[in-house]
Amino acid sequence: MKIASLKAGRDGQLVVVSQDLTLCVPALEVSATMQNLMDNWDFAAPRLQSIYNELNAGKVPNAVKFEPEKCHSPLPRAYQWADGSAYLNHVELVRKARGAAVPESFYSEPLMYQGGSDSFIGPRDPIVAAEAWGIDMEAEVAVICGDVAMGSDVQACANAIRLLMLVNDVSLRNMIPNELAKGFGFFQSKPASAFSPVAITPDELDGAWRDGKVCLPLRVKLNGKDFGRPDAGTGMTFNFPQLIAHVAKTRDMEAGTIIGSGTVSNKQGGLWGSSVENGGVGYCCIAEVRMFEIIANGATTTEFMKHGDTVRIEMLNGAGDSLFGAIEQSVIALEKVKSTIGEKITSIWK
Repeated sequence: MKIASLKAGRDGQLVVVSQDLTLCVPALEVSATMQNLMDNWDFAAPRLQSIYNELNAGKVPNAVKFEPEKCHSPLPRAYQWADGSAYLNHVELVRKARGAAVPESFYSEPLMYQGGSDSFIGPRDPIVAAEAWGIDMEAEVAVICGDVAMGSDVQACANAIRLLMLVNDVSLRNMIPNELAKGFGFFQSKPASAFSPVAITPDELDGAWRDGKVCLPLRVKLNGKDFGRPDAGTGMTFNFPQLIAHVAKTRDMEAGTIIGSGTVSNKQGGLWGSSVENGGVGYCCIAEVRMFEIIANGATTTEFMKHGDTVRIEMLNGAGDSLFGAIEQSVIALEKVKSTIGEKITSIWK
């Protein structure tokens, strides 16, 4: 099943989306919003599945064209957004670039931070930031969960996975060191995340959903050029059920909680063999390129994203069809947004 939230009010309007991502139909009679679906999954999901089957069979007369640019993130806001760092190659590179060892505990217990979830942005909304902040994309996979009781085992956590999404968990790299130095984690350095237009049930992946992992390449384009295509199932030290169990160790987890994988990263050769153009699988964030540059040359030459840059994040199935739709974002200056808001306020009072 594939579902999305069109922009409408704070929590969007839930729609069922056809498997080929061309059509959609409102789900108002079953669930008005994604959060309502999460709260009533056992009742609502089978009914939405029936609508989905009819939509794919061409039996829904009121179906309309599905337009990703009209989408909010599937959950426009969530009770909880916890992002892991399950690909330890990413962590190892960061540490190696600054000459530090990876603590042994990192291999037995997941890294995780709690991000802001009161307001996500849509998959085609711009990244608004100052260039001086060090703007970087982070392409990831995420799951939306049902209720999970405190202390649940890994199998119970696996059973709680409802939907899968892609995510661009933007990082403001130049702000991170000072924040982490305070010993209290990320905050300003992690602005609003954007998720894929569509969320899907795991069965849509066929055999690519294995051992609690999505075993397909995650494709990233930067300014229209292939930047990365690492496999999301390769090198994932902690799978999604393990990440969920980590969150639920000391607390109940409420339906609608989103858990992220962290930046998808595959172990590969050094700087010259890791890029897509040189036969590697590339990267899901600019920071990894810069880490390789430091290791190889002692300094970075690749810059973080600039105003006007674009990023596209997508995942295809074996037949080459888009599974989630694409996250497509451009970077714009904060001043430009302030100017637009000012113009709107002026027009209201005229």
